[in-house]
Amino acid sequence: MGEPEAGSEFANGEAAAAGPMADTQYILPNDIGVSSLDCREAFRLLSPTERLYAHHLSRAAWYGGLAVLLQTSPEAPYIYALLSRLFRAQDPDQLRQHALAEGLTEEEYQAFLVYAAGVYSNMGNYKSFGDTKFVPNLPKEKLERVILGSEAAQQHPEEVRGLWQTCGELMFSLEPRLRHLGLGKEGITTYFSGNCTMEDAKLAQEFLDSQNLSAYNTRLFKEVDGEGKPHYEVRLASVLGSEPSLDSEVTSKLKSYEFRGSPFQVTRGDYAPILQKVVEQLEKAKAYAANSHQGQMLAQYIESFTQGSIEAHKRGSRFWIQDKGPIVESYIGFIESYRDPFGSRGEFEGFVAVVNKAMSAKFERLVASAEQLLKELPWPPTFEKDKFLTPDFTSLDVLTFAGSGIPAGINIPNYDDLRQTEGFKNVSLGNVLAVAYATQREKLTFLEEDDKDLYILWKGPSFDVQVGLHELLGHGSGKLFVQDEKGAFNFDQETVINPETGEQIQSWYRSGETWDSKFSTIASSYEECRAESVGLYLCLHPQVLEIFGFEGADAEDVIYVNWLNMVRAGLLALEFYTPEAFNWRQAHMQARFVILRVLLEAGEGLITITPTTGSDGRPDARVRLDRSKIRSVGKPALERFLRRLQVLKSTGDVAGGRALYEGYAAVTDAPPECFLTLRDTVLLRKESRKLIVQPNTRLEGSDVQLLEYEASAAGLIRSFSERFPEDGPELEEILTQLATADARFWKGPSEAPSGQA
Repeated sequence: MGEPEAGSEFANGEAAAAGPMADTQYILPNDIGVSSLDCREAFRLLSPTERLYAHHLSRAAWYGGLAVLLQTSPEAPYIYALLSRLFRAQDPDQLRQHALAEGLTEEEYQAFLVYAAGVYSNMGNYKSFGDTKFVPNLPKEKLERVILGSEAAQQHPEEVRGLWQTCGELMFSLEPRLRHLGLGKEGITTYFSGNCTMEDAKLAQEFLDSQNLSAYNTRLFKEVDGEGKPHYEVRLASVLGSEPSLDSEVTSKLKSYEFRGSPFQVTRGDYAPILQKVVEQLEKAKAYAANSHQGQMLAQYIESFTQGSIEAHKRGSRFWIQDKGPIVESYIGFIESYRDPFGSRGEFEGFVAVVNKAMSAKFERLVASAEQLLKELPWPPTFEKDKFLTPDFTSLDVLTFAGSGIPAGINIPNYDDLRQTEGFKNVSLGNVLAVAYATQREKLTFLEEDDKDLYILWKGPSFDVQVGLHELLGHGSGKLFVQDEKGAFNFDQETVINPETGEQIQSWYRSGETWDSKFSTIASSYEECRAESVGLYLCLHPQVLEIFGFEGADAEDVIYVNWLNMVRAGLLALEFYTPEAFNWRQAHMQARFVILRVLLEAGEGLITITPTTGSDGRPDARVRLDRSKIRSVGKPALERFLRRLQVLKSTGDVAGGRALYEGYAAVTDAPPECFLTLRDTVLLRKESRKLIVQPNTRLEGSDVQLLEYEASAAGLIRSFSERFPEDGPELEEILTQLATADARFWKGPSEAPSGQA
């Protein structure tokens, strides 16, 4: 589970004020914040062998990250290929001369650079945080002139014109269904063919459960025959396709099935040529592994990506958990399910990072106290894992993070069975926190003036505490009650009592069911809410603050700013709610809104939100948190809420969990808060999430060089132009061929599917 920071999605954005409000949601402003990831010192300290290991893992991650284009929108691979061709032929400065000669203003050309940088950053044309489409903030005709008159178009006129004709319309289109990622009429997704509905997704999940197949590395394609009967293809991601191969645990599953009257076909070979390149780099990395755990881990990942086997990825993850405290840390695969509208398919990501020893020492002290701190959580010991499996918890400086976005902290693997029995690892990404979430005073919205200085002073330290607690004791806590395939229970049915009802346990997880498969569309956000709540609850514990070096008045300020940051984030979250569809587009932000609602419900003046008028004469708001009531009012409210969250999760009570969570997540205009009206104010004052420029590594002989780039949209574009020096054109060809092979599944973007499955 990846953790973006509370309230961090905004970095810069007075530009938003210029046009009509609806439009600004769908553009990236010219003055968007851009930061460079600094890992020079961490890289310098690596040995030559560690550098080679990190280099090949980074290559594997960057190759695999291209699959995200195919997991986002039908047009994303073509947009990427078009941009790559443009900037390979002319760098941003050279293209600027051409653009200005074609009649673009400096502002329009900068808008194009920001758009291109946004596509590279998000690995597609939808924001990874919020799942909203973004379009170029300049006239389409002007961009067309730049593209068709470019050096790339002169070198390869047919290819460039063909790419523009394929994706130009969709690049700019904001017809309602295309504005957000979603399923059926709700939006666009390429995890499912365009004609799939939520009913199809549920049926497919039940089919996968019945065959003990994971959804993590799959996509679902539906075709309807002449009689109107749907046929489903479940396609696994793998290098191997339909060609005969040695028996593996996957080959026996590759066949036709009849399930509840519908034909299902399980196939494989999704993203095959991309995964081939991932596997080649993992093979090379294996030669530089520091120990047998790393070697076996990579062998299993290679097996997983070659065969399409999640079971092999689980075995690799087991070796990864056992590889304690490595100098070079990494993870790769189909990991987070936030962007699947159903909530069970994983987006590809890969990261490579270097341990920061000083900060890691604080996290190790937190791990040492974890068993004691778990007892402070507000549920009975029977609802906690039988044995706390001491995890690794390190602070890392990221060298490479490929995928759609970079989180602030991670708790993985996401496989429930491994987490319950084998353990997990936590990481805090220190150099990401340092640049992505720095806050300028004048950009701080919705806070009282006298809170702003305190907030800026303590926001970083309080977030270190929150990430530590969220990852280790949030995601790392709690037990799932399970009945295995032999009928055995992992809890005592006679003696375990539900603290909410006073009765014996009435529900649990059957064999093959997981948290994601059972709680589906709310699973990610509900779990983030539980982890965030654990962080707020346990930061009140003096022992926790001592571990991070805070005592007395400083400790109280850290607590106050941590709670204030969460409450403010709950208000900022309204940007990520779509009133027309009554849905949330970002799991973490929905979670923070739910916590705001819980704390508002506690009453007694703990929190007040007051609409005001800003100095610019436009609507504004102020959030106040009464610090004297955090322990007396806030803590008991959070305690009750946390207990309910955990009990419903442990018992697999989907109906109870949905009623609780969706109740708090509902956004209405009911007084006193009038959240829908407040949402307009939040949109009016929203700022765009920063873009992050990452370095490249390059092999020169047997030496690995670190290539760094300036913190600008042009610098970010250059980093991608130099990312694939050997095979850039080949990758563009692969991406467009893969997209074209499946294009029929999303033909006619305005044709939303009908309601029935």
